[in-house]
Amino acid sequence: MPNPLLLLNYEPAFESLGDRFYDLVPAAKFPQHTLRFRNDALLPMLGLAPEAVTDADFVDAFGKFEGRHPLLAMGYHGYQFGQYNPALGDGRGFLYGQVRDAAGHLWDLGTKGSGPTPYSRGGDGRLTLKGGVREVLAAEMLHRLGVRTSRCLSLIETGDALWRGDEPSPTRASVMVRLQRSHIRFGTFERLHFLQRPDLIQLLLNHVIQVYCPHLLTKVFDVSLTEPFAEPLPEAIYAQFYGELVQRVADLVAQWMAAGFCHAVLNTDNMVITGESFDYGPYAFISHYDPQFTAAYFDHSGRYAYSNQPAACQWNLAMLQVPLAAVLPEPFMAEHLAQFEGQFRTAYRQRMLWRLGLDAVPVKLGDELLRYTVDLLYQSRVNYHQFFYQVRRQWSPQWQAEASAILTDAISPELTALLEPWRQVYYRAIAPLSPSELAAMPQRLNRHNPSLVIERPDIEAVWDPITTDDNWQPFEHLLKHIWTSVEP
Repeated sequence: MPNPLLLLNYEPAFESLGDRFYDLVPAAKFPQHTLRFRNDALLPMLGLAPEAVTDADFVDAFGKFEGRHPLLAMGYHGYQFGQYNPALGDGRGFLYGQVRDAAGHLWDLGTKGSGPTPYSRGGDGRLTLKGGVREVLAAEMLHRLGVRTSRCLSLIETGDALWRGDEPSPTRASVMVRLQRSHIRFGTFERLHFLQRPDLIQLLLNHVIQVYCPHLLTKVFDVSLTEPFAEPLPEAIYAQFYGELVQRVADLVAQWMAAGFCHAVLNTDNMVITGESFDYGPYAFISHYDPQFTAAYFDHSGRYAYSNQPAACQWNLAMLQVPLAAVLPEPFMAEHLAQFEGQFRTAYRQRMLWRLGLDAVPVKLGDELLRYTVDLLYQSRVNYHQFFYQVRRQWSPQWQAEASAILTDAISPELTALLEPWRQVYYRAIAPLSPSELAAMPQRLNRHNPSLVIERPDIEAVWDPITTDDNWQPFEHLLKHIWTSVEP
């Protein structure tokens, strides 16, 4: 039977821009092809029934690249920990292909670990198996927490032995396929500015608007455009694109912060123009509320510490203004960026209210409840995720009648001692709710507070059996727990 993954209607959308944006590179050949993970939940998005796609189809499509049309290694630069680096680009990954879902949205299939490229800087272009396992777990956990994230479509062990300074070596290798809206990074524009090509900046920005923000073009064109175009658009359209990007990034950071997630490496080459979260290296979910927590051992200054993530992303948006100034005056962009902090605060407050089962709360009371919640979490050092899960587990309509009934089964003695001031504010938020609003709280608590959020010990607990006995059952069990930890 023909392989349905190879028969998808792939579109050369990014490729149509021309080879000034990428290099065509043959993928590596691997000595082994063992499918370790397939994400059947994503197949319907591609128009495929999971039962119609075999494991062999995954291996053939995403593990055996040799002999096929060369893949695209995208060119980009980036600010890494605040320092500009022009020696970047897809060093171990490719843009495998682009396909549309049933709603007509274009999606990228990108590889990671598929071999060296002109941007590998002497590296082997490979991904460690542990790195692949970690990314699968991160993406699925974030998706379950309502974060706009890339997701892994497949993970294949490739049989190579790799040497890494941050893992016991030799270590096993893998190739991963990631599904997300776009791999066009802030650094994709920064590279074109470095090369002094304002014409290509305009071409790329037109492409981004055409593909990912077509609603902006209805003001100019009566029909959908299918071919790249280089003619300048009205400045108002470029300004609106940047304003929407600022909003998307503010929303994304609010999602991370409410989920207790620290990305760890928020360089401009790790941020994409669709405002998605992707590329999970030394990430971590916090165990308790610690504003100064850093997930990357090499982040000595704490630049990307948990509480610094909003400011880091705002700075990255400011750096993006430099290349975009080729087509849009900076005052237009500065006006939109000035709204970032307020947009983030609004989105973060709403997400934290959802975690507490609430929705529409007066802004002043919502800010007060957020302040008391964060202070309680910080002072008590209770497990961040278990606190919200306990609110979900212990919820009772009786809470509206008496504040003393709220969280009576405290998680720890430390929490009990600090709980009363928070209880009073939470009670004031619940007390005026109508019967229908009160009845909606359990479903909201279930949706936003999973029974499990993976922390580093959970990842090590599934990795150890893989290394010692090639036992994948704990990994599969953990994935199942993630998928079922949030009730519909």
